[in-house]
Amino acid sequence: MNDVKKPYTTGAVASYCHVTINAVKKWIASGKLLAFRTPGGHFRVNREDFIRFLERYKLEIKEEIFPDRKKVLIIDDEQDIREFIKGALEAMGNGFLVETAGDGYEALIKVGDFKPELLVLDIRMPKIDGFEVCRRIKHDSSTSQIKILAVTAYGKEDIERIIQCGADYCLPKPIKLKDFQKNVQRLLK
Repeated sequence: MNDVKKPYTTGAVASYCHVTINAVKKWIASGKLLAFRTPGGHFRVNREDFIRFLERYKLEIKEEIFPDRKKVLIIDDEQDIREFIKGALEAMGNGFLVETAGDGYEALIKVGDFKPELLVLDIRMPKIDGFEVCRRIKHDSSTSQIKILAVTAYGKEDIERIIQCGADYCLPKPIKLKDFQKNVQRLLK
């Protein structure tokens, strides 16, 4: 298996996907699979781009390549917060497949496609707020097992209300890195 920092060759992608190198090159040429060229003219595929390709086209080989990775969906209307949380997860090691959503509506769509094991959910967002996202997730038998770690910049009332909606835990903003990481580990055990 490739070192996680090194991009994949077309041969490695072909091997993982059980197709020919020419098939991989066609995916690249059509724009389905993002790749870059080396100075020598060879294609390379970054790990994140390969993961997105596998998810988008529903190729069922992820477990073979990325065993035991937990899926986490980060939902926050602030890009800086999404990036901070993503960085906090990456700092914990390579155990996560991460997707993000900027509002509750986008989050509910992604829950159906991505099937996360954990939501990191902001409460106050446009369109559909975190309270409603939490209620819908926890009251649907197909998604009720998803763990929800809520985050809020508001006070005790929001924290109590989101717990009543079904969240497993709620952290105040600004998020403290160690508290966040400890709670992610606890909820995903």
